Amino acid sequence: MSQVIIYTDGACSGNPGPGGYGAILQSGKHSRELSQGYRRTTNNRMELMAVIASLHILTRACEVTLYSDSRYVVDAIEKGWAKSWKARGWKKADKQPAMNADLWALALEQLGKHKVKLVWVKGHASNPNNNRCDEIAVAATKSTSLLVDEGYETAKEITAGLL
Repeated sequence: MSQVIIYTDGACSGNPGPGGYGAILQSGKHSRELSQGYRRTTNNRMELMAVIASLHILTRACEVTLYSDSRYVVDAIEKGWAKSWKARGWKKADKQPAMNADLWALALEQLGKHKVKLVWVKGHASNPNNNRCDEIAVAATKSTSLLVDEGYETAKEITAGLL
């Protein structure tokens, strides 16, 4: 199995607001940066999108060490919360809907394709790759080609009772 190191970060200008994710993938001598911006989303959605996009781009099963400064992402995966939400039909233990179920479903699918070790790193600290991911994510929020985060828009409409 190829070994890959991934750093991820999400950013949002306002929460919700324009958002983006950034990621760095490293394997041997190879390195690649990923990013994408969205018109209106949340920081947690962008943290998840960074993980999903990074794992999705891998063309075969890999051993991955994934660094994230998001406790939301790391804890939900490492402590098994996301799998429990899925098992309960995307409900939390208190019977309330799990936020970002659309992205958690995609994340769990991608995580299942690889052997992934998650590592939490302190954001905006001394980790150069995490800091670079933050720069990439923030730049993505200001892109001229922002996408629509369909999952956020659908959840917003459901919450507002419009569907």
